[in-house]
Amino acid sequence: MTLDGMKIVVVGGGIGGLAAARALRLRGADVTVFEQAETIQEVGAGLQVSPNGFRVLEALGLGDALRDVSVQGQAVRLKDYRGGEVLRLDLGGLESADYHFVHRADLIEVLASGAREAGVKIRLLQHAEDVTPGEPPDVGLARGVDVKADLVVGADGLHSVVRRALNGQAAPFFTGQVAWRAVVPNTRGRGPEVHVHMGPHRHVVSYPLRDGAALNLVAVQERAAWQEESWSQQDDPDNLRAAFADFGAEVREMLGQVETVHLWGLFRHPVAAAWHGPGTVLLGDAAHPTLPFMAQGASMALEDAWVLAEALSLSGSLETRLAAYQTRREGRVRKVVDAASSNAWKYHLSFPPLRWAAHAALRFGGAVAPGKIMHQFDWIYEHDVVTGR
Repeated sequence: MTLDGMKIVVVGGGIGGLAAARALRLRGADVTVFEQAETIQEVGAGLQVSPNGFRVLEALGLGDALRDVSVQGQAVRLKDYRGGEVLRLDLGGLESADYHFVHRADLIEVLASGAREAGVKIRLLQHAEDVTPGEPPDVGLARGVDVKADLVVGADGLHSVVRRALNGQAAPFFTGQVAWRAVVPNTRGRGPEVHVHMGPHRHVVSYPLRDGAALNLVAVQERAAWQEESWSQQDDPDNLRAAFADFGAEVREMLGQVETVHLWGLFRHPVAAAWHGPGTVLLGDAAHPTLPFMAQGASMALEDAWVLAEALSLSGSLETRLAAYQTRREGRVRKVVDAASSNAWKYHLSFPPLRWAAHAALRFGGAVAPGKIMHQFDWIYEHDVVTGR
């Protein structure tokens, strides 16, 4: 069935919200996005869109637009923190070559332009203070304005008011890790590869953005101190450099170029128990925040957007269709969230004999059966929500 005449409000103008808005509008819905910022933008730096996420962009008619603003990845290189290579994973061995590195702002612009082109109305400076599930649901905006719709989609991230309405206040816990992020010039002429420098209690991820002109940096350190859960908190670049002063020349050179850096604490959030209620539904980080150690946050939101639009196009009551969406998504995202949560320690081995043995095993596996190592991620990358396989 089409969604003609269905009035849908999307709370949040990020990756998942904008993708869902276009997907729903293309199926006939009357869609409005409420975004609290004064411009459609994304706080942050780079991200990775793996083939499973790219398939959604392609199906939404935005594949070429994403290719135009991204770097197509060719490999992932795991390195010892002093610089020696441990393992090279060839992304060309994937079934789909569409593995992309992109600046968040560029992906947001692709999605926002696509939403507007489809006829989505984007309303800026609209802060949703509360949501009341019901038939119809009600969105309470700042300044006392109430908006009703047939469906409210909560794509409003970690501190989602829609999630709170359905599940109560979340209780995340600090993982004992903090992350810095920054963008620096690509003065070394780094090619289209992810480099992961693995050290005791720390690691640094870097990859090129914007035609290779820049490098995205994410540096993670284990730390007992509690940090505010905010992507916009700035730190002194010298603190970052001091934390990784014993890393090799490649890392020290990249960090030496950092002029502005953001620091945030990494928190583990439970996957929401209720993804939907009367006239309301969650997607992306509002439903299932994930740590960054599988680089799947953006792709999971894109998958959600497609499956939600597809589920709403089924027959049956709204509740039945929303339940079908959660049923199709929940098991997969829980598996991805768990994989990301358990992945960081592999990069942070601190006992030298154990680290040596682990790296030696990776080198041996890469030499003997490189394809086998890469294909352990097929369950993520080869998943296709568009065709259902």
